[in-house]
Amino acid sequence: MIKNDTIIALATPAGVGAIAVIRLSGENAITIADAFFKSIRKGKTLKNQKSHTIHLGHIVDNNIVLDEVLVSVFKNPNSYTGENVVEISCHGSSYIQQEIIHFFLQNGCRMADNGEFTMRAFLNGKMDLSQAEAVADVIASNSAASHQMAIQQMRGGITNELKELRGQLLDFAALIELELDFSGEDVEFADRTRFKELVSKITLVLKRLIDSFSFGNAMKNGIPVAIIGEPNVGKSTLLNALLNEEKAIVSDIAGTTRDAIEDEIIIDGVAFRFIDTAGIRETKDVVESIGIKKAYEKAENAQLIIFLVNSQKFREENTAFKTEIETLKKRFENKRILVIANKSDLISSDEATKLQSEIENLILLSAKNKTGIDTLKNELTSLVNIGALSNNETIVTNSRHFEALNNALIAITSVQQGIDLEISTDLFSIDIRECLRHLGAITGDYDVDKDILGHIFSNFCIGK
Repeated sequence: MIKNDTIIALATPAGVGAIAVIRLSGENAITIADAFFKSIRKGKTLKNQKSHTIHLGHIVDNNIVLDEVLVSVFKNPNSYTGENVVEISCHGSSYIQQEIIHFFLQNGCRMADNGEFTMRAFLNGKMDLSQAEAVADVIASNSAASHQMAIQQMRGGITNELKELRGQLLDFAALIELELDFSGEDVEFADRTRFKELVSKITLVLKRLIDSFSFGNAMKNGIPVAIIGEPNVGKSTLLNALLNEEKAIVSDIAGTTRDAIEDEIIIDGVAFRFIDTAGIRETKDVVESIGIKKAYEKAENAQLIIFLVNSQKFREENTAFKTEIETLKKRFENKRILVIANKSDLISSDEATKLQSEIENLILLSAKNKTGIDTLKNELTSLVNIGALSNNETIVTNSRHFEALNNALIAITSVQQGIDLEISTDLFSIDIRECLRHLGAITGDYDVDKDILGHIFSNFCIGK
């Protein structure tokens, strides 16, 4: 699958800017660039320069200067792709970019496919498959948390986590295969006690990584927070206050919000995706009923739920609201629920103190006046378990890795069952190989199918 041709693409975003970077990679990248690069120093050629050097000059087509450029030279194997790489930094005119790329396409290069530079890096052993996928996550990261997870992954987080265990399992697999060759002599090469310990260890690691996916995926895509409550309690006003813009329509008319409205903000480096839902109440309106049903669905799929109540009504109907809070906690027993009393400016400080003493962790705020919003933001970030991030623990964010880990866990569980039942070695050796195959799928340590690679790298931008 490793091609020897030279590819070219724009490595910076398309459009007009101060500068643009055009990347070439391939065995002949330096030779091709050298033929049309004229250094400001007479007689200087790129092929005679050291790797990781930058040179000022012009790209010239039949004595016509296309642009004054800086050319960076990276010689194999010490480059991003492991091949000869040339990066041309030119002026950011769209015309100049197109002319230079078109010129090189006519002189020995072809246009790179999506993610082909990173695919070549993987195929040339510069990074494993999980690290290659992390490159796309780094580019797409929109918060400090998602960036940190992507960087940790690009540095080989999950690879380092599984490499030693996979190596030990491979050793035992080899010994068990050897036993099969001597099955007639009833000998054991693999220490069964140590093998049981390894299987238990692998099981624990796999379960921990699988459990981290829910958190990691939410951190990567934004933690979903559903805002639910009665009509006219101030859900849309709260959303607008959090976003600091008029995102949702605010009206005194009950039932204004018929569909869920979503938007994302970043609080202390963590992305939260807030969902303003329809007011929950008894209604005969068909459209509003659909909105209420959707509100419960959004709450079901959210990681955090904000239950918003009217401070005045809460004060007057305290017992009823307490019952409703308990009902919500039972309905969403696996969710974290924040109870927030809005319109706190309409009750006295003594009444506010009384409410907070009766309801644990109750937050009082006025979305209209934007008071108490910072308290809510602090509470939201405190509810998110960022300890794993702080400790640089491996957090799974990739659905392909999640699926492979689940399949590996199924296989290693079958191995454990085989050991416990003392079945024939040749039967559970199949499950060992299956576990190794799924673990290898994460890092690419197996015969990688061309279609799988094409699918993974097709999600990259051209030029990366």
